Amino acid sequence: MADPLAPVTGGLLIGLMARYGSERIRGHGIPEAIEAILIRRSRVEPRVAVLKPISAAVSIGSGGPFGAEGPIIMTGGAIGSILAQHMHLSADERKALMVSGAAAGMAATFDSPLASVLLAIELLLFEWRPRSLLPVVTAVSTATLLRTPLLGQGPIFPVDLGYLHVPALASTLCVVAGVAGGLLAVVVTSLVYFSEDTFAKLPVHWMWWPAIGGLVVGVGGLIEPRALGVGYEVLGDLLSGRATLELIIGILIVKCLIWGISLGSGTSGGVLAPIFIIGASLGALEGLVFPAVKPGFWAIVGLAAVVGGVMRSPLTGVVFALELTHAWPMLLPLAIASTAAYGTSALLLRRSVLTERIARRGYHLSCEYDVDPLEVLRADEVMYAQPATLGADDPLVAPLSILTTEVPRREGRPGERSDPLQRLFPVLDQDGAVIGVVTWRRLQNPPEGARTVKDVMNSEPLVVGAGETLRTIAARFAQAEVGAAPVVDWDDPTRLVGLITVEQLLDGHLRDFSEEHHRERPLAIRRRRAGMQLRSRRGE
Repeated sequence: MADPLAPVTGGLLIGLMARYGSERIRGHGIPEAIEAILIRRSRVEPRVAVLKPISAAVSIGSGGPFGAEGPIIMTGGAIGSILAQHMHLSADERKALMVSGAAAGMAATFDSPLASVLLAIELLLFEWRPRSLLPVVTAVSTATLLRTPLLGQGPIFPVDLGYLHVPALASTLCVVAGVAGGLLAVVVTSLVYFSEDTFAKLPVHWMWWPAIGGLVVGVGGLIEPRALGVGYEVLGDLLSGRATLELIIGILIVKCLIWGISLGSGTSGGVLAPIFIIGASLGALEGLVFPAVKPGFWAIVGLAAVVGGVMRSPLTGVVFALELTHAWPMLLPLAIASTAAYGTSALLLRRSVLTERIARRGYHLSCEYDVDPLEVLRADEVMYAQPATLGADDPLVAPLSILTTEVPRREGRPGERSDPLQRLFPVLDQDGAVIGVVTWRRLQNPPEGARTVKDVMNSEPLVVGAGETLRTIAARFAQAEVGAAPVVDWDDPTRLVGLITVEQLLDGHLRDFSEEHHRERPLAIRRRRAGMQLRSRRGE
């Protein structure tokens, strides 16, 4: 019989460590790592690297229904950040080292190198570039190689499926299992943050919350003792098909409740191991109704589905399930279930259990990856091709026709905005070479004694090449604190070919917006025109 007071004692110790050590040890690690990257420029305090694993060990050792992977992610990330802070690096370079340490800790825990890399990409890096991917893969590979002599090699939960034939009906039911996993993900995520909101209303200091959550864990342990702790033995029974109905239902209900409530109390512990167990128990329950395929088949499907739904990382869910079990023939069923769960969760919840806390602190976080429209458009595709220009020796009093010049908008641009006034004028010499720029405001308010355009022009202006991308130009605009620049020929930097302003950068986004939202049926139009031409030829 489990001791119901052990989780209370553990929660009390964690509350004390959080209050008098570092509040950042509260939680399951991944949101804290994300917050360090987004808000603190990948800087983690050294004491977090010490207190986080200690607090997690206390939580799990006293019966908390958590895994060690979340604290290991935070600890590994803290080590990488501390190393980076002792080196002369940029914030992005610190981020790469911090995420490398976090992914290495994950790989060492589960012997899952590919899933660890995917987790780093989908949840921590917010980019896919060689500068960050290479160090992450290097760290993960090193951790996986070092794990072999220390902890052994091979799947943690081996499942021997032999020859696997998945009938069409079972593949279709994987969609149902995925939707069920997504709904369960919505329930447990809502439970976590409902618990957090409830604890926040208590008239006691947050230091006492983990102890109160520990009391809930202790009561749950009296109902189903096997729901306490990491529960790898239970997960092994679920994935191998040896779990009884009593165990399946007990774990599914009790584990969900005590995990969600205790995590909402702000204790220290990971989310992956509980999610694995909850997902596998859901799949095992479905296996009692769905057609039999292989022992543990539906449990593995449920595991991948709930991971994809809770973490909003469908690829990570698939690869985790495969690397934990080495059930490689299940790639397609797992992809179907994990994607269905991801879609269900995305439709019903704005944010995942990993990002909701960041949003509640007032920070925007997007884990969607898209090509920046400014990266695929060049200056010569959006610039004003025939801007008004001035000569260096022109009199300072510019004619009204110059001051009221409108630059024509290019055809095919979305929106109904009128042509804008030209606010920057390239200045050319007698040979037509660009030697400077002058602003509309400078022409109207010249300094005393100025007589020609040459006297008021900027002789060292920002000039962009016709082949530069809008993203590069936007960065150069920000650095130079300007909103417009002449565009020159790529091969001849003195020959003017156009003018580009901040408006063109916005038009780049407008073009992307139009491609995403403007619906048309060009093939049907072609068919209609072809029919009209055919009837015309026939004289109909």
